[in-house]
Amino acid sequence: MAIDQRHRHLERGRFLWEFVKSPLRTASVVPSSAWLAERMVAGVPERGDPVVVELGAGTGAFTSAIQRRLAGRGRHVVVELNERFADGIAQAYPSVEVVCDDVTHLPELLAERGIGPVDVMVSGLPWVAYAGEPPLIQSISRALAPAGVYTQFAYNWTRWAAPAQRLLGDLRTEFEEVVTSTTVWRNLPPAVVYVARRPRWT
Repeated sequence: MAIDQRHRHLERGRFLWEFVKSPLRTASVVPSSAWLAERMVAGVPERGDPVVVELGAGTGAFTSAIQRRLAGRGRHVVVELNERFADGIAQAYPSVEVVCDDVTHLPELLAERGIGPVDVMVSGLPWVAYAGEPPLIQSISRALAPAGVYTQFAYNWTRWAAPAQRLLGDLRTEFEEVVTSTTVWRNLPPAVVYVARRPRWT
């Protein structure tokens, strides 16, 4: 228990430091909670060998939940731009394939590794990551299998802002179904999860 608490304290300290250095890219002063993580990874199948791609893993809150759900099955790939976060994930989870690169290169990164189609994509990216052209959501939807699932969270206090509304609009354009979860109050700050299914490109 003492070791777990020490790990959580170190994780929070590292996350805060990265936020201070680059607030737009890190977007939060604390890692996501276990309750938000469980909601985010609910689309990962409990059977078979799914391909799961995680975008913006940070210190690994979602990574840990995905690994527990996979229980040694399938393929889990993380794309993380921050070198310190990427190194931390690689050390903590040796079975995870960690790619330290920008998610705007997603199609190339997946093609180079022979990854696809992707069954589940889980994103911990801040809004600024979606601001480019062509929209990142387009690359995400085209990388997914016909029955693929994409999850993205939004903090309650930012979900009505213009960048969040643009992202929600892009999700509805790219996917047949977009469901917004109830609020996860046991997260700082409280958040909702967007669950997008069945990309329209198929």
